[in-house]
Amino acid sequence: MCKLFIDADPTLWQSASHSLRIDGMVTSVRLENYFWQILGEIAQRDGMNTAQMITRLYHESIAAGHDAGNFTSFLRVCALRYQALQLSGEIPKNLAVPIGSIDTEQVVCRDTTVRSKQVH
Repeated sequence: MCKLFIDADPTLWQSASHSLRIDGMVTSVRLENYFWQILGEIAQRDGMNTAQMITRLYHESIAAGHDAGNFTSFLRVCALRYQALQLSGEIPKNLAVPIGSIDTEQVVCRDTTVRSKQVH
């Protein structure tokens, strides 16, 4: 089992910092390269670059009442959730399908139902 992970490309877990501007303030986000790759794929699907998509996620998370104090962890979870939703078929693997075209209310509803069944 461990060989699957140990023999992976070591550059995937190396960290890289990216600077971006959110509301006129320059900030730096440090993530492992693998997360940058996934976030880049998500952004590409909706015709954005990674910085634009991260800025949008930031604004939408703040508007939803989330605490931005642990925003880097939020980005990691976004990347992993994206992959999990692809595996479950909720997000098409076809990268030409924009995330913005997906009925998010239905996906969240089904996801919530699945999680509540797992708890009981």
